[in-house]
This record gives sequence, structure tokens and C-alpha cells, in this order.
Amino acid sequence: MAKTKQSTRQYWLGFDLGGTKMFAVVFDGQFQVLGKRRCKTKGNEGVEAGVGRMIATIDEALAEAKVTREELAGIGVGCPGPLDLDRGILLDSPNLGWHNVPLKRQLQAVFGCPCFILNDVDSGIYGEYRFGAARKAHCAVGVFPGTGIGGGCVYEGRVLRGRTGSAFEVGHMLAVPDGPPCGCGRSGCLETVASRLAIAAAAAAAAYRGDAPNLLAEAGTDVANIRSGSLARAIAAGDTVVEQIVRRAASQIGRVVGDVVNLVAPDIVVLGGGLVEAIPKLFVEEVAKAARDRAMPVYRKTFAVRAAELGDDAAVLGAAAWAEHQSGADKR
Repeated sequence: MAKTKQSTRQYWLGFDLGGTKMFAVVFDGQFQVLGKRRCKTKGNEGVEAGVGRMIATIDEALAEAKVTREELAGIGVGCPGPLDLDRGILLDSPNLGWHNVPLKRQLQAVFGCPCFILNDVDSGIYGEYRFGAARKAHCAVGVFPGTGIGGGCVYEGRVLRGRTGSAFEVGHMLAVPDGPPCGCGRSGCLETVASRLAIAAAAAAAAYRGDAPNLLAEAGTDVANIRSGSLARAIAAGDTVVEQIVRRAASQIGRVVGDVVNLVAPDIVVLGGGLVEAIPKLFVEEVAKAARDRAMPVYRKTFAVRAAELGDDAAVLGAAAWAEHQSGADKR
């Protein structure tokens, strides 16, 4: 007997529409990788060309996996920026220069399967909840320091969200009253003092003063050249001032995490992103200590702080698994 069209739909696709890259991965029903394709984003190419490259990247991943469009059961897309989750619209993405892009409708029209979008940090923590450092957590909180600081929460198996958009913007919680101005228009937000960009700026100043000779020799004083790896290598080489800068930033994150613990009582807090990957032990230690100092006594022993386990795969795994969950296939 010939298979019905529906019975052939057994593969899932996760797509990470990051600020600097596009990453598509095809998974089988057990979420084993079958094919993948990665390419850089181009902020000046326009929406039509950009969505066209998304489609081409997906098709290339499908070709590597030897999977047809008709065999896709669903697509999940992790997106930066504010979203209309129900309608599947990317409202604004400054890095890409995209506004009001109906990704859900456009991808469904091309691939003929359900498509779901979610915030890229939400997809990352959902991936860690399903397959990584937060497996089987009742409540998992994710904090991902990068150029900014993203946050997400999975509560009883579902991504915590607002009525129409994503939630859990921990990077814009107040860390320093009357502190540095933030891109959101306010001042003193966590990401102004603890993001990788803020850390790199402080480290560049230290290198300029002559207090971080190893960092100066490798990366100079240009903030754009001071990446996560160069910070980690400078610390390993003995730049104690750089280590102090990173520890201070991690403690700032930990204090905000402690307030989050008081609000939602997570059992797992996952730290992710390139900076944490480069210096995991330091970050976990400092965040855990500051969070326990800030949390109410009743909560201090109720949560663990862990480094993310999935790396770059967290967002694509989470997006694909969220598509499966939203489609109800994980309950069949």
C-alpha cells in the first residue's frame, strides 16, 4: 500500500536566524542530525533577498539530509528581536534591518508544513530543557550573555511568554541605579555592565592603560577585536585585571539571577553563549555565589547553576523540538 502524504512527514527542521548567521539543521524523529547548512547574514540585503537565502539554506540542509520538502513535519525558527508569536511575524530586527516580516506565512507557503517562530534565547533554553543541561527541570531559566544579555524560561514544559510576544528580558532588569545608558532607552540595565560588549570595553581600557599586556598583545585596544576567546586566553596567561573584570560582570549577572530565583523559583539556571563557553568554570562559580547571596534563604539550596551543554546546536534543537511540541507530535 502506498504511503499517504501525511505519513511521509517525519522530519523536523530547526533554524537559527542569529544576528550574524543563518543556521539550518534537519533532524529525524529522534532529533539526530541528518543535514545542516550555515551561512552569514547580510544586514543590507533587504527582506526579500534575506528570506530567499533562508529558503535556500533550508533547501541545502534538506539536500544534504536527503529529505524532501514534502517530508518535513514542521519548522521552528529562533529569531532575534521582538516578535508576534501567534501570527509568526518578526516585528523588528535591527541587525538584519527587517521589519514586520511574516516568516510563518512565507515559510509555510514554500514548504507546506507548520512553521513556528520563537525568540532565539527561548529556543536555546528550550533546547537545553529537552536535550541538555536542564533536562526534566520543572522550571529552567536561561541567561545568555553576548553582545547583549538574553533570557528565557521554560516552566512545566512550556516557554514562558507574554500574550503576543516573548518575555524574560533579564538583560534589561535594573543592575546599577543611574548607571550607563542602554540601547533600550533606559539606564543601568544589566547588559550595560555585564554583556560581552561591556566586558570587552572595560578590558580594552585596561589594555590601553598597560594593565592587561597579554590581551594587548593579542587583540589590541579595539573592542571589536576583543572576543570571548581572547578574554579567556588573556586570563589564562595571567592578566588578573581581565579576570577581575569578568568576575565582576558575572557577579552582576548573579545578583539579577538571584532576584529571578525569588520570582519563579527555578530548579536549574543555565548559562550559555560564547563567553560562558570560553570561561565556564569562572562564570558558573561567580553567578552561583552571587545568586545565592541575593536569593531569599528559603531558595538558596533549591537551584543549580550550570553551563549550557549544547553550544551552537541549542537554538536549532530547541526550535525544532518546539515545532514538534506545538504540533502535538511529542504527545503521540
